[in-house]
Amino acid sequence: MFEWKETYAVNIDSIDAQHRHLFQLAGELHAAIAAGEGQAVLAGILESLVQYTAVHFAHEEYLMRQQQYPNLAMHKAEHDALTRQVLQFKTDFEQGRTAITFSVLAFFRNWLEKHILQSDHQYAPYLLPKAV
Repeated sequence: MFEWKETYAVNIDSIDAQHRHLFQLAGELHAAIAAGEGQAVLAGILESLVQYTAVHFAHEEYLMRQQQYPNLAMHKAEHDALTRQVLQFKTDFEQGRTAITFSVLAFFRNWLEKHILQSDHQYAPYLLPKAV
């Protein structure tokens, strides 16, 4: 379900490495669900995924600010919307109001793929010559 494909690459090493790690964490969450792991295991993986996503978004936004990327506000709005959704889901999960299901993972996979292939690929040519 969460397999890195080279078509996702934006050819900025730090961002591609972070994207790969996000896919790895999401894959771990998928495997834990498929194996019937308990809530504590799922909560730990979910927390890692939430925290790493925040780190990744901050890094992307830093590079975009540094290079004065003209569509930063729109890109950041996408990050903020996903962050709100994931934090609400995390809260609902922690309070027992929802479960981590394959449909939740499918939503996250679809968002991740769409965001990388569309939004991230839009900034890549702009940042690539300047990326550190």
